[in-house]
Amino acid sequence: MNDPALQQQNLPINLKKYQLVLSLTLAVEEINKNPQLLPNMTLGFEIYIAHYVETDVLENPLTWLSGKNKNSPNYTCRRDSKALAVLTGSSSTSVPIRTLLDLYKLPQFTFGSFDPLLGDHRRFDAIYQMAAKDSSLALAMVSLMVHFSWTWVGLFITEDDYGVWFLSELREKMGRNGVCFAFENTIQTNAVSDFSSDPSVYRHIMESSTNVIIIYGDSDFLLSFILKLGHFLITGKVWVMNSPYDDVTISKTYFLIDSFHAPLIFSHHRNNSGFTNFIPRANFSKNSEDISLARLWIQSIRCILIKSDCTKLGQCSYNATLDWLLGHIFDMSLSEESHNIYNAVYAVAHALHEMLFHQTEEPPAHNEQPKAILSSQLHLFLKKIQFTSPAGEQVVLNEQKKLEAEYDIVSFWNFPEGLGQRVNVGKFTPSRPHGQQLILFENLIEWPIEYIKTPQSLCTERCGPGFRKAPQETNAICCFDCTPCPENEISNATDMNQCVKCPDHHFANTERNCCLMKAESFLTYEDPLGMGLACMALCFSALTCAVLGVFVKHQDTPIVKANNRALSYLLLTSLTCCFLCSLLFLGRPHTASCILQHTTFAVVFTVAVSTVLAKTITVVLAFTLTAPRRSTRQWLVSRFPSLIIPISTLIQVTLCGLWLGISPPFVDTDAHSEHGHIIILCNMGSLITFYCVLGYLGFLALASFVVAFLVRNLPDTFNEAKFLTFSMLVFCSVWLSFLPVYHSAKGKVMVAVEVFSILASSAGLLGCIFAPKCYIILMRPERNTLQRFGKKLRSGEMNLNMNINVAYIN
Repeated sequence: MNDPALQQQNLPINLKKYQLVLSLTLAVEEINKNPQLLPNMTLGFEIYIAHYVETDVLENPLTWLSGKNKNSPNYTCRRDSKALAVLTGSSSTSVPIRTLLDLYKLPQFTFGSFDPLLGDHRRFDAIYQMAAKDSSLALAMVSLMVHFSWTWVGLFITEDDYGVWFLSELREKMGRNGVCFAFENTIQTNAVSDFSSDPSVYRHIMESSTNVIIIYGDSDFLLSFILKLGHFLITGKVWVMNSPYDDVTISKTYFLIDSFHAPLIFSHHRNNSGFTNFIPRANFSKNSEDISLARLWIQSIRCILIKSDCTKLGQCSYNATLDWLLGHIFDMSLSEESHNIYNAVYAVAHALHEMLFHQTEEPPAHNEQPKAILSSQLHLFLKKIQFTSPAGEQVVLNEQKKLEAEYDIVSFWNFPEGLGQRVNVGKFTPSRPHGQQLILFENLIEWPIEYIKTPQSLCTERCGPGFRKAPQETNAICCFDCTPCPENEISNATDMNQCVKCPDHHFANTERNCCLMKAESFLTYEDPLGMGLACMALCFSALTCAVLGVFVKHQDTPIVKANNRALSYLLLTSLTCCFLCSLLFLGRPHTASCILQHTTFAVVFTVAVSTVLAKTITVVLAFTLTAPRRSTRQWLVSRFPSLIIPISTLIQVTLCGLWLGISPPFVDTDAHSEHGHIIILCNMGSLITFYCVLGYLGFLALASFVVAFLVRNLPDTFNEAKFLTFSMLVFCSVWLSFLPVYHSAKGKVMVAVEVFSILASSAGLLGCIFAPKCYIILMRPERNTLQRFGKKLRSGEMNLNMNINVAYIN
């Protein structure tokens, strides 16, 4: 320990090494006082400082192996040496020393950071890493990012083997959780001074859009990086560190560095019981045999005191304790490396205990000397060792059986005069179920001064409900555009990648952040449109009944007889049914109404149109009889025109029967045609038979129109040829106009169009055929006489040879 280089090293390294010595002393003292662990045996230790220069790293190990402070390779002056194991620091010093120590099969314990490269037991079978496995550190950091929704972070990391390994782990975890790097800066350890003092680095940090920056490296790198970059005032950034940053004791001269205000530090969870009680008992007098510890203590005090206190150094007695340093200058918590040294000493003691116990169980041979304790024999027991340390921690040297490390998330509360209080603000336990691994106490976190609430770190603003993320082709996945959800799709959470389509019976609201239940839509009687159509249907049916009543009352008048009284009664009755069948289309559809709607419509309209056709044919036959020929008169006497009605109706009824037999109409829903509504409608079932029914009805209507059109020039006083022609023209025009309008309409409008077409076509037949006759019957009764008809006939409108009785067919 009495090395001139010690005085040239900076303050944090001195105090840190002093704590390592204390932890080593604590472990040895506890073991020597434990009668159950190594009875009748006392442990000791020797301390050497490893050089940081690569060419001199083996100097002290060679001196120790040679003995008597001589550096004599491959030779030893200490034949009585009983060294069983070696404790070394990080992998940078362990790997070069390992080549030398392998010659002696000495177990080597590393108390520095865990290095996955040393896990290759084919190359490093004699090295035991005391540090916990850091394979969950990347997951722990990303879990913190996910918790605070930080998706845009920067990174400073060392460019060494472990840094490259950790960066690959971090990238994988970040990719799975949607976190991206705003920038990645890998730094060589020996280039940190040049890197951090470059003003361009400061500008790069401040101009970056990220508010969260990760720093990863060992304690020496982090401290150097912080001190160098601390020359610049960096505000508004949250620093996340892996290092045991709290392991480094920082004096009050530069404790508060504004650029690194309140960092979040991931350090291994550990139990420090016993260590704080040991420090007050570490009294060193000027007559102490352990003069190296006393000198270290004096050197530490000399570095700690500020200039104004240097005059008081001579007043400090050698047998003063460290009580006045505790809590302000010296870190009372057991550092990561001190913790590992403590467990390493206990691991050696337990392995030695097992080896001695194994030797006592073997019966000695006759006159055999007691077996010497060889360090190479410890390997067999070290690989199997598993015990619980006095601090309550499970220690396992087999890396395959090691548990993942637990992490304390540490921050600092800042106080005036450079004082700071270490505070545990959370914990990460990888063994817990997914989603419960991270525990945070956000009320204990002291954010940088610029923030009054939890800071955000995003490449782009979040996409709120109603929007989805649209990736930008040239940027990272964390940079995106917010696109509104398509019609009838929603997003009810923040930053959704895809919108969710609403179920069929739901629709998206205006904001497109929730699905609402669609209202059922059908033409009801309460609806103004439905009410109007129902009133029209009832009024027209009543009017038709009134016309029928007029015709029945004046059935013996010439005009009623001349227009075929029986066919007129049948036509008026069918028209009444036509008006009333429109009521089947109103109200909520059900199976019965769906079946009756179009079948009833088809049958009653077939009766009406076939009746018109029969009347038209009757007129044609009557007024084409220019001579009383027996054969032609026989058509009228045999009532052939009247047979058209039952034959046409029977054909239509047959078609409707086939329709109902093949695939009848049924109740259906349409959730897509009308936004926000579910249309309750009647599905026609078999479209082929449905179009056959309508096609047949259209054929009858066209035939009636053609026949009526051909006889339109017959005298209109005695017959209704022109009125029949005009009525069928109205009927066909209504239904030809109906087809395109019906197929372009949706929902209740479609039903209303069909009902209106039924009423309009029926009203056309009623008005065009019966309105003129009712006018004569009711308003001009003087024209409803045989004399009036005879006068018209004598004026030349009709051949006098015509038998007028033919026109009076009942």
